[in-house]
Amino acid sequence: MANGSEQPHLVSLVLQSKKALLHGEQLCSRARTLASTSAEVAGDVLALDAKLRFMTNAVLEQVKLAASVAKSIELKRTGLETQTKEWDEARAQHTEALDSVLESLGAQVVPPDFHSNSTDSSLFGSHDGSDDEHHDTGGPFSDPRPGRSPTETLRNVLVNGVSKQRTARRQDRSKWKTLRDFINERDVEDLLDSLEADRNILDDILSKTSDYPEQLANTIAAIRATLPTDWTIPLLNEIFNAKERALVEMAQHLTSLAEHYDQMAGTLRDSEGGGIFTEEDFQAMNRDTEELPAIIADLDGNVQAIQSSLEQLVTAKQQAEVHVTTLRGTLADLDELGEIMAEMLDRQDAAQGEVSQQLTEMYTSLGSVEEFCHRFTAYRTSFDQLLIEIARRRRYKEAAEKIIEGMMSQLSALTEEERSHRVAFNDEHGEHLPADVCLSIQNPPTRWEIITWNREPLEELPMVDNDLLLEADSRLAAAAGNARAMSTSQSL
Repeated sequence: MANGSEQPHLVSLVLQSKKALLHGEQLCSRARTLASTSAEVAGDVLALDAKLRFMTNAVLEQVKLAASVAKSIELKRTGLETQTKEWDEARAQHTEALDSVLESLGAQVVPPDFHSNSTDSSLFGSHDGSDDEHHDTGGPFSDPRPGRSPTETLRNVLVNGVSKQRTARRQDRSKWKTLRDFINERDVEDLLDSLEADRNILDDILSKTSDYPEQLANTIAAIRATLPTDWTIPLLNEIFNAKERALVEMAQHLTSLAEHYDQMAGTLRDSEGGGIFTEEDFQAMNRDTEELPAIIADLDGNVQAIQSSLEQLVTAKQQAEVHVTTLRGTLADLDELGEIMAEMLDRQDAAQGEVSQQLTEMYTSLGSVEEFCHRFTAYRTSFDQLLIEIARRRRYKEAAEKIIEGMMSQLSALTEEERSHRVAFNDEHGEHLPADVCLSIQNPPTRWEIITWNREPLEELPMVDNDLLLEADSRLAAAAGNARAMSTSQSL
């Protein structure tokens, strides 16, 4: 039987055991509540994860579609830019060819005789010339004066040669006009200005959609940036396994606490009924009671572990909810982007139609540039042919003049011989013949004069230096060679 001093100590052990049991039950109850909440949150996390995956895939599909539309717009713009570049290259070729022709016209001099005559006989029409290029009334082969024989004029030309004034003017070629002086370059300038204005209009059309690819690329990049890259679902299996282990361990601890309490309560009842306990029994009960704080600490640690798992799940749920909200906004933005892209496509198609129409008109204008090239090239070629023709006519004129000169010389000699014969005859026989016999015997011989048909003025031909003729002939030969080569290449 326990003595009086042992009874209070035994009651204290029973109270400690009961307190530990109650505390353990509270911890186990909290652990079960946390475990239940964890299961619910884990279900929410799984649902949110599935929703995130679905929404992310939907966003990626929409982004992929948007990227394809952006690529389509970019390809269309690239095609328009390629067409524009081709036109720029064609314009450069045509304008360079035109500049080359104009430079060749500027390098080809026109002898003053070709444009210093009156307007009525000018080869190029009326042009304002310098003072030294006015018509020279005293020049060679001018119109014969009334009552003056063209043969006399011809004789004077053969004696005096070319006018010194005109010769002096011809020697200074720096003052000569060129073929370029006889064309209207204002039309060329107006055409080139029109080309530049049309090119600016084309730039304005292209600028309407120039930033579409960059805008879409930036928008798509911004949408991609909203996708959850840091989201990873927690390892639920590990969490659940750890939770189950903790609950099992807590149940074991709670069972131990209950058994210890039952044991201590039974010991107290035995003590009150007169039971006797040895010192070893009390030492054993003290050791068991001293282990209660460690068991409570283990229970509390298990609760904290379950609490930590719950917090991890709650954090994951919150992150998932944020991502879902963000993706909802992203999907709304994508819907709006779809409408914007549809409008962009319509505008791009409209711009493409405008560009095609504008390029058609611009190529027509390039045809006008090519027409100028052909016209000026034909002008230059015809002038070279003109130089050759003038030289041919001069050869004809000189041959005819030589014939006339020979005829005049023969007629003059015959007339002088005839006059001598008549003078001799009249001196010898005239005084022996009656005055009324053959009255014409005293007449001098008929004098002859060769004149142009219907007294037309003598033809005046401009002077062409031999080096200009050689250059013209060389250019014509080169042009003929190029034409033959082009014909051969086309036939092949």
